[in-house]
Amino acid sequence: MSFQGFDKNFNITDKVAVITGGASGIGRAIAELYIEKGAKVAIFDLKDDVNEVAKEISIEKAMGIKCDITDNESMDSAIYEVKDKFGKIDILVNCAGIALLDDAENISDHYWQKTLDLNLTGSFKMCQKVANVMIEQRNGGKIINLASQAAIIALDNHVAYGASKAGIVGMTKVLALEWAQFQINVNAISPTVILTDLGQKAWAGEKGEKAKKEIPLGRFGYPEEVAAIALFLASDATNLITGENIVIDGGNTIK
Repeated sequence: MSFQGFDKNFNITDKVAVITGGASGIGRAIAELYIEKGAKVAIFDLKDDVNEVAKEISIEKAMGIKCDITDNESMDSAIYEVKDKFGKIDILVNCAGIALLDDAENISDHYWQKTLDLNLTGSFKMCQKVANVMIEQRNGGKIINLASQAAIIALDNHVAYGASKAGIVGMTKVLALEWAQFQINVNAISPTVILTDLGQKAWAGEKGEKAKKEIPLGRFGYPEEVAAIALFLASDATNLITGENIVIDGGNTIK
């Protein structure tokens, strides 16, 4: 076996990527960068304007599909549409998620179950369904799961969210082990607070300033910084990386 090399510009030309939660925030930033680097992208999202968002990003290289990742029929239908239009799936990025926060002694069954259903079970089901497509294609693939620093450190009022994201990291390792035989790389990304529209609102003012003091680099992150790691993990440069969790947190979890 000889080293085949990789595109040092980290292009993913002619690859087809599915991005859940891709209509806004981190997911949209990843979709935009993937297209810039030559990929075609299918955005799965519950937002009513997902198709319009896809057209804003690229009329030719992006498609938007309203999809509920807690519903098997919805996922199956969306995956079929991608294969029908683009012919294959090479990359999956699981960005869809929810943060329902409350203290552990009072969190409701609804908050707990909805968080696990969407963040963990929904992500697993997408991995399972897309991996089966990749296995049938016999050409490997890349799966990237969005976890969180909450998978690694304890955050107040994040019991359900933290459990779901820790589950993502554990799931990623098992899938990486089992699917290595099919040349499918499975990795996770764990960001700190990312300044999406929602992130900016949630961490504005004194709360945000206090939190930034806990971060050695002294700031939160930007969606484009997460997208850069998602591009790296989708590229051929990372063909030997699998089962890893890349933390983007300004050093917050090294303390």
